[in-house]
Amino acid sequence: MDMRLIGWAGVELRDGGSSLVIDPLSDAGAVWAWAGDRAESVPLPAVIPAEPGAAAGLVTHLHRDHADGPALAAALARGAPILEPAPFGGGGLEEAALTVADRELAETGRRRQTLTAWERVEIDGWSITALPAADGPGDPQVSWLVTRGGATVVHAGDTLVHGWWWRVAERAQAPIDVAFLPVNGAHVDFPHRRPASPLRAAMNAEEAFTAATTMRARQLVPMHYGAYHFPPVYVPDPDPVGELRALGADPLVPGLGEWFTP
Repeated sequence: MDMRLIGWAGVELRDGGSSLVIDPLSDAGAVWAWAGDRAESVPLPAVIPAEPGAAAGLVTHLHRDHADGPALAAALARGAPILEPAPFGGGGLEEAALTVADRELAETGRRRQTLTAWERVEIDGWSITALPAADGPGDPQVSWLVTRGGATVVHAGDTLVHGWWWRVAERAQAPIDVAFLPVNGAHVDFPHRRPASPLRAAMNAEEAFTAATTMRARQLVPMHYGAYHFPPVYVPDPDPVGELRALGADPLVPGLGEWFTP
């Protein structure tokens, strides 16, 4: 299996003429559209499009930096589904961070399929399992376990550190070759989530290293870092890759769009 980072948390996988795309992003600034002029100076991540023709698009959660409807529509083959976490329900402020992405996904006209934790589907030779996950704001989220051709990959979206890593390793039924993990450990103060919590929005470097080690992943690829510094709304750690190395990790840090094979 070949794989590459396509920006922020976007990952593309390909094998034997088939591909998957996970959390692709084309409009990196859309996540801050609600802030108007206040967000003009927010540093945005570099992103590139996935190659067209993917057999499925996997979405970890419906925050706009992970669920970009136009990016998914451009990447997917005709008839290919979008897989996403099952909703929690609720309305008003409870769903405020999800409504834009949900509307854009609906506007793609693509078939959307929800999965709950540990559900598995088979699509064009890809085995895809939704994994339990939880982020700081508390919105519906899954991580993804993907297997094909003897290779196994975990993509952990925005998740916090949690106690399911051993189960993930067991459920994989094979060594995890690559774990794509968020590392920026952002502290957040969103207007729709008050009072603000000291809980991080996603894992920091130390927690990602713990997760990769607990899953017995052969390779850790850090993602979800290096952009979106918008104090006090979103304050990420400044050098998570340096922190990983200081901890004794040996992360794989491929260039944007650089294909690699574990």
